[in-house]
Amino acid sequence: MRLHAPAARRAGFTLVEVVLAMGILLLGSTAIIGFLTFGSATARHAQLRTQAAAAVEAIEGDIDRNLFPYEGGVLGDPVVLTDRAVPGVPGVVYTARAVPNPELAREYRVDISMSWESAGMKRSKDWSMIRIQELPFGERLRREFIEKSGGFKPRTTAAQSPEGNEE
Repeated sequence: MRLHAPAARRAGFTLVEVVLAMGILLLGSTAIIGFLTFGSATARHAQLRTQAAAAVEAIEGDIDRNLFPYEGGVLGDPVVLTDRAVPGVPGVVYTARAVPNPELAREYRVDISMSWESAGMKRSKDWSMIRIQELPFGERLRREFIEKSGGFKPRTTAAQSPEGNEE
């Protein structure tokens, strides 16, 4: 004698199996959503840090070009740069003041205050850097390559040359 249940009663899942499978699915889905949220927040944080670093680099470049006025072949005393727009970063302004180092004649501490508006609130960040009173980088390049070589002379090809041969 066989004591097995009919085939119709043995097919399918029990209620316990279904509840257990749904619990595992719910736990996995919750973990995946948590990871996606964390990844999105991390990506946004990285994007904001990159934008901030670009703004600081733009400010440093602008300070290097404009802090010490260069006129008539002479570097002047540092000027106060007040509420200057940050190049390439709309809505952000900065102010920079140079304080001389009494121990080193051409060394200055430059105090910078950057400000912007975010979410309807005025925000700011302050920091300092050291700068030496020297010719701006562009002026040094101009002197090195243009003045010393007697001016910029573009290279011509045989077709452009008046004699028709390579130089």
